[in-house]
Amino acid sequence: MLDIFLQTLPFFMLIALGYGSGRTGFFSAEATAYLTKFVFYFALSAMLFRFSANLSLGEILDWQFVLAYLAATSAVYVLATYVALRRRAPVTEAAIEAQCAVIGNVGFLGIPMLVLLLGEAAVGPVMMVLAVDLIVFGSLIVILITGARDGRMSPRILVTVALGLVKNPMIVSISLGLLVSANNVPIPVPVNDFLSLLGAAATPGALFAIGASLASKSAERVAVAGWLSFCKLVLHPLAVAIAALFLFDIDPYAAGVMIAAAALPVAGNVYIIAQHYDVAPARASAAILLSTMASVVTVSLVIAWVTTLIA
Repeated sequence: MLDIFLQTLPFFMLIALGYGSGRTGFFSAEATAYLTKFVFYFALSAMLFRFSANLSLGEILDWQFVLAYLAATSAVYVLATYVALRRRAPVTEAAIEAQCAVIGNVGFLGIPMLVLLLGEAAVGPVMMVLAVDLIVFGSLIVILITGARDGRMSPRILVTVALGLVKNPMIVSISLGLLVSANNVPIPVPVNDFLSLLGAAATPGALFAIGASLASKSAERVAVAGWLSFCKLVLHPLAVAIAALFLFDIDPYAAGVMIAAAALPVAGNVYIIAQHYDVAPARASAAILLSTMASVVTVSLVIAWVTTLIA
């Protein structure tokens, strides 16, 4: 456990460095926004493209894996929604809370951390988790919020969802990489070196950006945020572990990566969605802050356990 904690510590130290820079004003909110944009559109996209270009679709796509993760995540999603509705929260707020309960920081934190700690073979499973999060749950929250406000489903909602997917650089880079791989298109050495150099900026840049963005987050609605953090850091990986290890036929290594990915703290893009639709942004902000702080311990515990599982 101590060994795993020491291996994960540098990741959280980078987050802490970003947080300190943002909190002291050395790194402004505008600078954080531009750094996040650089990582999201360039560095992380280069990393994902290079990873996926060296994999075949058959190596990534495992329907049993997808169904296991989808079933477990849906169970926690429904639970969080039910609890929110029992508190008489509107459907729009319940959707934000459910998103906090199941959507982890797979892109900015999960890919660099899990690939380093669990090996490059973790790329395929992590990409499947990311794809389900983006395509299924990323679409679902838009449908729920827009549908609840309009009072009905309309083609406009589906167009909004489709455009959001097409414009997402993570989906685009993974799709292009798989297309290159499927057609056996050789990547010239200078281009590969360029992608490696640019992709190498993703890990420190993303972690610093996470910390700097947390500096602007508040811990309002602590009780609800604590419940959502518990869902994300404990209930979600627990549900995924039950599904992957007992209900579906999942390879132990892939199951371990899936569980570790599910243990990640609430993703920052949940706050972006909440802010965009003006639905409980303070609640999402607090859940991100609390879950990230607690994940210093919980993620280490989960990764320590899954490493014994996949050994």
